[in-house]
Formats: sequence, C-alpha cells, structure tokens
Amino acid sequence: MESKRQQKFARVIQKELGEVFQREGSHYLPGIMITLTKVRVTSDLSIARVYLSFFKTPSPLQALNTIQSQTREIRYKLGEKIKDQVRAVPQLSFFLDDTNEYSERMEAIFSQINKDNTP
Repeated sequence: MESKRQQKFARVIQKELGEVFQREGSHYLPGIMITLTKVRVTSDLSIARVYLSFFKTPSPLQALNTIQSQTREIRYKLGEKIKDQVRAVPQLSFFLDDTNEYSERMEAIFSQINKDNTP
C-alpha cells in the first residue's frame, strides 16, 4: 500500500514526465505515441517505476529498449522540471504496460466462451 506521500510524488512525476514525452517523444521514437499509464514510487522516493504504453509501433519491446537507453537524458529533463518541488530526482525504471494486450486477450476468450455457450 502506497502512502499519501508516495502517491502525491508519483502524480507529480507522471504529470511532468508526460509533458516531457509529449514534447520530446518524437525525438526518442518518431511516429510512435508514448503514454505513461502508471508511476509507482518506492517508500524512500528514490526509485520511480514508470509504466509505458506504445501505440503505432510494430515492436513495443524495441520501443521500450530505446526509451531505456535514453534514461539519463529523460531523468535530466525531469529534474529540470521538478527541481524546485523535490529534494532529489529519483532513478527512473521503465517498464512495458501490457494492460491493453491483456484486456484484448481476455475479451477474445470471453467472446469464444459466449460463442460456445450459444445454442
């Protein structure tokens, strides 16, 4: 369970990183839309786990690897935006959010079940 402090810090990071990706996203991945779906912060606020979703990409894992290779630059840009709000800029860890794929698979399974049960 996250504390209120962690949740508030995660919201700040999500908002500011969202703006970074909105402005700079085409620099990192041209033609691909990047969405921050969730940010989780450790209890000591030193590490932020950022979950990303990619649209219009043939390989989400390759897109994630590209973002991970740019972590230092992204963290620097985040630091420029939140330097007056935080004591230390957290380390960023990027993860692929596969919630959309999971929900599509579940929907397909339920559709198949409904077809099988229809007389």
